[in-house]
Amino acid sequence: MHISQKAQCLPSTLRALTASLGGACRPPILAAFAVLMAFTVIGGVSRAQNVNTGALPNTTADPANRRVVVRFVTESDYPPFNFYDEDGILAGFNVDVARAICRELDTACDIKVKPWGELFLALKRGEADAVIAGHTVTPQALAQVDFTDRYFHTPGRFAARRAEKKIAMTPEGLEGKSIGVARGTSHEAFVKTFFRSSAIKVFETVEQARDALLRDQIDFIFGDGISLAFWLHGTSSRLCCETRGGPYLEPMFFGDGIAIAVPKTDQQIKELINGALTRLRENGRFEELVERYFPIKIY
Repeated sequence: MHISQKAQCLPSTLRALTASLGGACRPPILAAFAVLMAFTVIGGVSRAQNVNTGALPNTTADPANRRVVVRFVTESDYPPFNFYDEDGILAGFNVDVARAICRELDTACDIKVKPWGELFLALKRGEADAVIAGHTVTPQALAQVDFTDRYFHTPGRFAARRAEKKIAMTPEGLEGKSIGVARGTSHEAFVKTFFRSSAIKVFETVEQARDALLRDQIDFIFGDGISLAFWLHGTSSRLCCETRGGPYLEPMFFGDGIAIAVPKTDQQIKELINGALTRLRENGRFEELVERYFPIKIY
């Protein structure tokens, strides 16, 4: 399952995210944070659906376990994780993590774009070694693929108008309060399970729920903490609101973290990627990537 099953994640189009941040021409994250793009990109990039990166020598890699190339697949419409920028170049947090992994493994990096529904199929058909597209670890996903160590988590968060009186963000504290949520998301399931005494207002889209909060038509909204953070700090929110309570990380609703999907039949690639992720954390490169793509506090 995707971090949001396409509903509990960031806005599904690049333009929506640009508008929320007040960007005029840079689609994904980020006219507002363009200065952060000065951080050195790991590896080289080619256009369209294929990205091949060179790699620098890594003395920690075991020659016996080396691979000539690691083939990743991702999707292209999930900023800031994976997206095409204004020049048609594949970019994003997941893309740079994949390049960093290849660099640590001293191997070439092949990153192709496929539709969301074909990502796991690419693993089963032997067309890819790994999927890095923001999948959360769920029992349903584990029935199809294996996963590496978790490398990110996506919390659920509440938001309220700044003028709203601060109260305990508990089922008892929110009794009788109206909570807006997008239909068909895990966030809807979460509030209907734990906040039954609240007035749950279900909207067709996340944007409609946010607009209702902006217009003071509901007391709170509950949704994906990442996209909510970008909206709160962007121009479209008019700085109306702020997060309250949380973060909420219940695996039953939001998955057991984000990980890279690998074939059940290839234990070696799982071990290689896990080792690379460990080294990236130890040498500080992973934290640099997190700060580049998520300069706004989401936890």
